[in-house]
Formats: sequence, C-alpha cells, structure tokens
Amino acid sequence: GDHAPDKRWVIMNIHKLEKYRQIKDVATALAVTFGLTVGPAVAVEQMPLAPLPELEQQDADQVALGKLLFFDNRISGNADRSCSDCHVPKKGWADGISLSTGYPGTEYFRNAKTIINAVHSRFFYWDARLDGTNMPTQVRDTITESHFMAGDGRIMHQRLKNVPEYVHLFEKAFGGEPSFNRILKAISSFERTLVSRNVPFDKYLVGDDGAISESAKRGLKLFKGKADCVRCHNGAMLTDSRTHNLGVPDNSRIVTDIKRHVTMRSMMSFLGVPNYHNLRQDPGFFAVSKDYNDFGSFLTPSLREVSRTAPYMHNGMLPTLASVVDFYNRGGGAESKGNQLEPLGLSDGEKSDLVEFLKSLSGDEIIIDIPKGMLPKYQPISDWYQTVN
Repeated sequence: GDHAPDKRWVIMNIHKLEKYRQIKDVATALAVTFGLTVGPAVAVEQMPLAPLPELEQQDADQVALGKLLFFDNRISGNADRSCSDCHVPKKGWADGISLSTGYPGTEYFRNAKTIINAVHSRFFYWDARLDGTNMPTQVRDTITESHFMAGDGRIMHQRLKNVPEYVHLFEKAFGGEPSFNRILKAISSFERTLVSRNVPFDKYLVGDDGAISESAKRGLKLFKGKADCVRCHNGAMLTDSRTHNLGVPDNSRIVTDIKRHVTMRSMMSFLGVPNYHNLRQDPGFFAVSKDYNDFGSFLTPSLREVSRTAPYMHNGMLPTLASVVDFYNRGGGAESKGNQLEPLGLSDGEKSDLVEFLKSLSGDEIIIDIPKGMLPKYQPISDWYQTVN
C-alpha cells in the first residue's frame, strides 16, 4: 500500500530477513523484518531423519569436463591453485587441516568444509552467507574470491581456448567454445555427482537391520534421546540449517598468524562488518546479519561423511569425533549463547556408542585423482606471427 517500504529499503534490510529464514511462517518473518508487532515466534520444525533424496541425472559430457576443471589450477588467478587443493578426495573432500590454506600470499581463517552432498545444502559457508539453491553461484563465488582462488572470469576461459582438448570438450558438452559461464556450469555438474552412496545408516532407515552395529544402534538412541543431537542435526542432511553459538574455543592462530588475521579482516571488510579492523575473533553469522546477538554463531554442519572430515568445527579446534562428543558432553563451551546446552552426563560407553553411530553416516569413499600432469595441455603456437596475420 501507500506505506510499503521501497525496494531500496528492503534490500538494505535483507540481512534481517535472512536471520529469520528458519521461521516457517513467512508472514511472521516479513513482519519481523519490517519492524511490525507480531505474536510469539513460530517454532522451528524438526525434520525426521531420512535418506538423501534422489537427484536428477547430470549431463555426462558436462560432468566429465567439470571433473577436469575441478583439478585444473589454470582457472585460478595465477594458475597456482585448483578446487582440489582445499577439497581433497582422499580427505573426505575437505583438506584435513584445522585452518585451510588461502590464495598464495595469504592464509585462511576457517576450516574447509567437505563438498560431498553440497548439492543438498540450504546455505554455503560457515557463516551461511550464500544461498545453497544455486550451485553455479557457489562455484563462481569460490573461484573468484580473492582469498580462495582469485580467478578472473575474463581470463580463465581465454586460457582454456589455448588448450585444444578443452576446446573440443566444451564443444561436446555445450555446443560452443569455453566461456566463464560454461566453466561454472561444468564444475557445478560435477559437484552435483559428489553425493553419499551406500551409507549404512540409510540402509538401516529403509529396513536393513544389520546395516549398522549394535553399538551404532545404541548411539542412534542416544542421538535422538539423552544426547539430543537431533535437535540441531535432523532431516536428510542431519542439519537444521541454522546458526548457533556453541562457545567453541577460539583458534588463536587467526590472530597470531598475521596472514590469517589480515585475511579475516579483509574478508570482513568486503562483507561490510563494522569495526572490522579491530576484530580479534571470527564474527561468524554476524557478518551476514549485522546483529550482535549473532556474533560467534556458525552454521550447523551436515553430519554426513563426518568420520572423514576431521578436524571439526569452524576453526578445526576439535581434532576427533571423540573430542566433539566430549565437548557436547560438557555442555559446550563457556561462551555458549542461547542454545540451552547442558552437560549430557554420558558414560564412556555411551560416548563410544555415539561415535560408532556417527561413523555409520559415511558411505563409500569417493576417490578421484587427476594429477596435474594428466590434465589437457596447452598447445604452443610455433609460428605466432604467421598465425595472427
């Protein structure tokens, strides 16, 4: 009506709406966003545990092309890094270190998440800053982010045009020459094929009682009951897709390592975080919402393939699944906010059973290895002057 906010005002306040994305009642979310008086917040629906849904089959030629590009360093800014440097197949498609490496000359300040099942994610990144419904956007953001790969969409496809095999593969997959958009689409098609398969817990859910051990069954009972893990780890992806402050201990290296500290402040500057130059802690979802109640909150990760993606938490401060269970058994960290985390009182045997259940969430290992020497090669032009004239 006459009092409706204009589009610019809505865009300026979109982060407020993002904060309430978990609220099922959209009308309530909009009312909160626009500062209207509303009734009690709608309870967040806890989704039942379930196998992953089936996905539509990807174009085989696009997948084959995207697989090569995923391992090819020539799509990065200085042709030094590939997607596979931080998403290593033999390390659960994460990288196995607490804080990931960054673009040459920088170091990153968060733990690299696995990309297995990323196609099922509602949000990307630990701070939930990116909508998970558009895989090409995630690929573009990662490749072009200056602290990750610093790729330039105006350059990378020109490099690939000098690789005859790529020119042929793009023609086969898309009916045209290499382009930035086609690079993103090909890698997205490949990433959509990286999903959990032959998962013991999924088999158990559909009626195979022998798919998981008796210890894992006891762990599942704890997961849904005494330990109450299911409160935040539910649904097919075992995540509520919300952000929480659990009081995870700070990783001091994001301050003591000057490269990581500079990277964090630089990233927060790009995201418009106030007073970013004085940050000494990772603000998490606050970088998105700009609400100080969200400072130190991070997206609940999926537990699928969790046994292969140590170390854990946004900063890699918990090295093993046993240490994660111990953390929750203590009631989270001292700085936990708004989660009502309390000590669980689990015995050693119960903690062991819970770990066994978590291990049942991993399917067949997905191992793909394309050494750089096996990637399509440039074809040098021997008589450049004659070629261009």
